[in-house]
Amino acid sequence: MTVRRSAIVASLVLAALVHLFALPDGTRNADILAALKSRVDASKSTGMVVGTIEADGGTSRAAYGDPGPGALPLDADSVFEIGSITKVFTATLLADMVDRGEVKLVDPVSRYLPANVRVPQREGRQITLLELATQTSGLPRMPDNFTARDPANPFADYSVAQMYDFLSRYQLSRDIGSQYEYSNIGVGLLGHALARRAGKPYEVLVKERVLRPLRMDHTGITLTSWMKQHLVKGHDSSGNVVANWDIPTLAGAGALRSTLNDMLVFARANLTSSGGRLQRAMQQTHGARITAGRPDMSIGLNWHIRHFNDHDTVWHNGGTGGYRTWMGFDKKRRIAAVVLTNGRQGADDLGYELLK
Repeated sequence: MTVRRSAIVASLVLAALVHLFALPDGTRNADILAALKSRVDASKSTGMVVGTIEADGGTSRAAYGDPGPGALPLDADSVFEIGSITKVFTATLLADMVDRGEVKLVDPVSRYLPANVRVPQREGRQITLLELATQTSGLPRMPDNFTARDPANPFADYSVAQMYDFLSRYQLSRDIGSQYEYSNIGVGLLGHALARRAGKPYEVLVKERVLRPLRMDHTGITLTSWMKQHLVKGHDSSGNVVANWDIPTLAGAGALRSTLNDMLVFARANLTSSGGRLQRAMQQTHGARITAGRPDMSIGLNWHIRHFNDHDTVWHNGGTGGYRTWMGFDKKRRIAAVVLTNGRQGADDLGYELLK
């Protein structure tokens, strides 16, 4: 999740604090560390933690760079904001609730909102849960009444009432389901609707249905004491430490924080076709449903699928004020990669490189 932010008063420029971490599995980690060192040294003020899952079941992890003042050295337990990768957790919730018979993909989202909220329609067609999860609802990237009181934490004061107000007066500019347009408000609304259907807050729901079953004990929205201890500091493009983002109303679009170890657990679960209800639901999120902006890209349920050289990479990235993240996997080759960084430099190309 990213938004345009106004200038923030500069904090102290960080001195370089370099830490290397790797499991002892030889050449693979040496290659990864070399890639990390090259990138972090070029940017001077950020750190990166990456991991891969390989076809033989092996896992590699490596970290390099600056965790920020007062933070523990970077390793696989460092806590990062994962931003819009949260969207695929919301998609997993949706698929799980469909599997349980609690919702249907074709249900209008209005069914799970208060009766006085008018969700925009077009040509007699209503926005469904499926269209929210495939970014084809016709809703814009951000609501037009989004005005951050605190630019350093821009989502913190955007309320449910404001979201309902936006929906009730917004006019769609294209037919529902006709075109891909990435929408934070759309997936935030989806997470909100699923939470209302379940009768519990989004964070409680995602913990019950996804995080606890996978034993992702250090992933959540609310920082536990352990997560606070392991949180690394985010940095802006100038290398200044910036505040963490709180995203209460649009939580399903970008509010989760996590570690490399937990994200590798999630990646491995997505690669597993056998198993119980949760793995079955995950498989339903991966299939391409509509072209996503260009011929070599499609979207499933929030997961993007890049088609290249007879291989499909299922992926999503994320970004908040001081973090950039990427997760992707190739189901055919049974490999996955996760990149977490506490700076504003993009992580996508490194993620793809790690999958080669």
